[in-house]
Amino acid sequence: MERRSFLKKAGVGIAAGAVAAPAIAQSSPTIKWRIASSFPKNIDTLHGTGEFLVKRISDMTDGKFQIQLFAAGELVPGPAVHDAVRDNTVEMGFTCSYYYFGKDPTYCIDTAIPFGMNARQTIAWYRQGNGSKLINDFLGKSNILSFPCGNTGTQMGGWFRKEIKTVNDLKGLKMRIAGLGGAVLARLGVIPQQISGGDIYQALEKGTIDATEWTVPYDDQKMGFNKVAKYYYYPGWWEGGPQISVYVNTKKWAELPKSYQTVLTAACAEGNAEMNSRYDFKNPIALKQLVGTGTQLRMFPKDVMDACYKAAQEYYAETCAKNPEFKKVYEDYRKFTSDQNDWFRVAEGAYANYMFGRRD
Repeated sequence: MERRSFLKKAGVGIAAGAVAAPAIAQSSPTIKWRIASSFPKNIDTLHGTGEFLVKRISDMTDGKFQIQLFAAGELVPGPAVHDAVRDNTVEMGFTCSYYYFGKDPTYCIDTAIPFGMNARQTIAWYRQGNGSKLINDFLGKSNILSFPCGNTGTQMGGWFRKEIKTVNDLKGLKMRIAGLGGAVLARLGVIPQQISGGDIYQALEKGTIDATEWTVPYDDQKMGFNKVAKYYYYPGWWEGGPQISVYVNTKKWAELPKSYQTVLTAACAEGNAEMNSRYDFKNPIALKQLVGTGTQLRMFPKDVMDACYKAAQEYYAETCAKNPEFKKVYEDYRKFTSDQNDWFRVAEGAYANYMFGRRD
C-alpha cells in the first residue's frame, strides 16, 4: 500500500512537472534582433565566433531569443558598425573598438594598444579589474554597452618585402597599418597606409606598399601574403591581446528580460574562450606550412622594439595631456598592466621560457 501510494504521488508530481515546463518556456518572450559584424565571411574564425555566439544564445533560450548575423557589408560596412549600434539601426555589433581610433584613441584600449596586455591579462582587467566599468562609461556616451567576445592572442608583426635590421630600415617604409600602431610607427618614419583587406595583396604584389600587418598565421596564410612578401615578422607589439567586442545598444539592452541579459553575457564569455582556442589550435599548423614553403620567420630586432616602445610611451604621455577620457582609462590600464607583468614574469614567465626553449 505504501509503495502504491508513493508511486501515485510520484506520478502526480511527474505529470505536474510535465505541464509546468512548457508553461515556464511559454512565459519567455520571442525576441528577434540583428547583429552587424565588421568581419567578412572568409575570415572564418572571426566571423565564425559570431556564428557561435548567436547559436548559443538561441540554444540557451530554446529558440526564443534569435539574433541574425550579418557579415561586413551585408547590412552596413564593417567600419560603420559602431554608428549602426549607436543609432539603433541594429541592436548589436560584432567588432573591434580600435577600428574607431579616428573618433577617439580611447576606443583602442577596448581592443589593444601598443605594448599592452596579452589575452589573459586583458580579460582579467575587464572582468576583475576596472576595465568593464571604465570602457562602458566611455562607450555609454554613444549608447553602447560592450562585452568581450573573442581574442586572437598576440598577433604577428606582419609581412615585409625586405628585412628590418635597424630602426633606419623603417624610414620611408610604406606599411598597411592603422590605429595606434600606425601612429607610433609614424614617429619612426613609417608611412602608414589605409588599405581595405581585399586590396592588400595586390598592393603588396605591385610594390605600392612595402609591408602589411594582418592578424595571425592561420588568417595570413589564407590571404596568400607569403606569395608576395618573403619576411614574416613577430611579435605584433601593437596587438598583444586584441579583444573582439560585442556592442549592444543600451536602450535595447534595458528592454531585455533579465534572463536574456544573463544568457547574452554568458554566451559572450563562451565566445571569448572559443575564438582564442580556435586560433591556438590552427596557428601552429599554418605557421609550419608557411615556413615549409619558404617564408622567412624573423623577430623584430631589440633596438627596433626599444625604439617603438619609447615612441609609444611618448604618444601616451602626449595623448593623456590633451585627452581626459583617454587619460582616465589608460592610467588604470597601465597600472593593471604593470601589476600583471610583475606576476607573469615569475611563474608564468619562467615556465614559458623553459618549455618554449625545448626542442624535443
